[in-house]
Amino acid sequence: MPTSKQTAHLDHLTIFVSDADRSREWYTRTLGLKVEFEVASPRAVALQDSGGFGLFVEQRAADECKPSCIVTFRVEDVDSLAHTLRANGVKFSAAPQKLFWGYGAELRDPDGYLVRLWDEQSMKAKGS
Repeated sequence: MPTSKQTAHLDHLTIFVSDADRSREWYTRTLGLKVEFEVASPRAVALQDSGGFGLFVEQRAADECKPSCIVTFRVEDVDSLAHTLRANGVKFSAAPQKLFWGYGAELRDPDGYLVRLWDEQSMKAKGS
């Protein structure tokens, strides 16, 4: 336990991907993340959500890119976003519905990471 009065603040999450450029395109196009900066070696892209949280996609060999976490995004309206994404050809593992974790949707990024989408209003109204 820290002895100082400092507190920790989650700043970013790094996931290993097989193609950083493909992941950059998927996260910016699908979820609207913005590119904060890019690094040539090792190939990595720092993406940022609208709240300032960073998702780093770091390119690694394919055998090092086994999805090891779930990436969850709070969005403004999960039903509306899912409708738009489906119209643009994005496939969902689970369309917006009541799931064990509440009301939301699930999809997979290009490397197979599970991406969950939810919104506060739907979670309160439909998630219990």
